[in-house]
Amino acid sequence: MRRRMLLVGLWAATTVVAVLVGVFAVSTVGATIRDRGPVGDEVARDVSVSSASVPEPEGPGVSEEISGEWGAFLVECRDTWAYGVGVRPDKDAGWRIVSWEKGPDDDVDAVFSDGRNSVDLEVFCNRGRPTLAELERNTLGED
Repeated sequence: MRRRMLLVGLWAATTVVAVLVGVFAVSTVGATIRDRGPVGDEVARDVSVSSASVPEPEGPGVSEEISGEWGAFLVECRDTWAYGVGVRPDKDAGWRIVSWEKGPDDDVDAVFSDGRNSVDLEVFCNRGRPTLAELERNTLGED
């Protein structure tokens, strides 16, 4: 009986340790995946930007236009919040807007399409400035 109780106790302790290790691993990996677009103080120092040019949280917003053959996506940063201000597809080349996010959010997205291809932009605020986090190009099917 004593041996059985010892084995049950060891099994319970092993189970608790395994669950704690699993929770720690999932929360660490999950945090890494979610932080694709770092905001605020999490951003590594960008030495190309002088500290005087980084806007204060109460300061005015900083706008930039992310553009390419698809058109343009105008994004404004106010502190760590991104706002999609407007989109302008290159209609002459056949591009149109599929969707775009106005925010405020930690990042904003815009999707452009010309019927055969799509371009998905993700923009976040890096030290108060709009920064392209991801540009994904896709070839669409015949449907």
